[in-house]
Amino acid sequence: MLHSLRLVLALVVLLPMTLRAQTTVSGTIRFGGVVRDYRLYVPQAYASSTATVPLLFNLHGYGSNKEEQELYGDFRAIADTANFLVVHPNGTLDPAGNRYWNTFTPPGTGGPDDVAFLSALIDSLRLRYRIDANRVYSTGMSNGGFMSYELACQLSNRVAAIASVAGSMTTSRLAVCNATRPVPVLEIHGTADNTVPYTGNILFVPIPTLVAAWVQRNGCNPTPTLTQVPDLTATDGSTAERQVYSGSQPGSVVEHYRIIGGGHTWPGAPVDIGVTNRDIHASREIWRFLRPYRLNQLTPLPTRTAATAVGLRLVPNPATRWVQVQSAQPIRPGSVRVYDTTGRQVAIQPQVTGATSVQLNTAGWPAGVYLVEVETGEQLVHQRLLKQME
Repeated sequence: MLHSLRLVLALVVLLPMTLRAQTTVSGTIRFGGVVRDYRLYVPQAYASSTATVPLLFNLHGYGSNKEEQELYGDFRAIADTANFLVVHPNGTLDPAGNRYWNTFTPPGTGGPDDVAFLSALIDSLRLRYRIDANRVYSTGMSNGGFMSYELACQLSNRVAAIASVAGSMTTSRLAVCNATRPVPVLEIHGTADNTVPYTGNILFVPIPTLVAAWVQRNGCNPTPTLTQVPDLTATDGSTAERQVYSGSQPGSVVEHYRIIGGGHTWPGAPVDIGVTNRDIHASREIWRFLRPYRLNQLTPLPTRTAATAVGLRLVPNPATRWVQVQSAQPIRPGSVRVYDTTGRQVAIQPQVTGATSVQLNTAGWPAGVYLVEVETGEQLVHQRLLKQME
């Protein structure tokens, strides 16, 4: 993906420099003994106003960089109209020379502390620009989406809301997320993403599990409002569905665009580097989602935890016509859900309060891999189920 992106953007890169060079600032700050660099887009409307404005982090993917993300996940035209600053920082280099955000190892274990760096960058920019401290947001592509979730967990006192495109979290980082308040979250993800799979892998949390974990953490209604996005571009190889999980407290909202058939791409991007959905424009949807939220209007809630499938058994597994879901802890009523590989919910099982097991009827399900999700106490646990042919 990276090489394709660079080749296609090579001819595009000169145009923004010609048209907007006077509003793009290249800057550096020294952090942790290292000089870190960034690009800051300042809309023309900023100079003609004395009001404070929002700040949006737009974070690149693994192996990409600030210039490519500025072009690929472009917010500049939106910032011109809405009057907000967009900062594109660079991650550090891994041993192979690829830029990345450290969302894989905890602080203090030897890797760069990118949460602290981005916090310091907020401080540095606020010294020179009129930034509304209550309206700092983060978004990013792939690894940049992972980093946005890391900010939601570790910097919830400074970042009001986040959006991720083709990103997720690692199981270990989700388990220790310590956000001190509900953080509005938007996840945009393709079901045919082969880089950060929709159904997860040994490291990455499946997207339905990720969404459900933030729904639980934010205290949202677990049943979303579903809207089928009009298929405006029938030739893009994908369609879209919007899921909105609302809550009773300010900011306790989770939203998910499920791009059916979409790849590891930014919907509405200026170039196609895979199956790129054209029914939505990710940058516009992200700003539409983020802009209402202000840090001083978000009410703290008790935090919840997410966990892997410790204490959860599926018997038999593989299954043919039925499977018994067995938990070491009481299962919450109505909390056993099953998703197929596209993220579509195929079953939900109501439960008697206090039950520790339930039998699911799998007869008629197509053979394949499914994700079983269970809420026990304050934990969200999941386990894969293999359904065999009957």
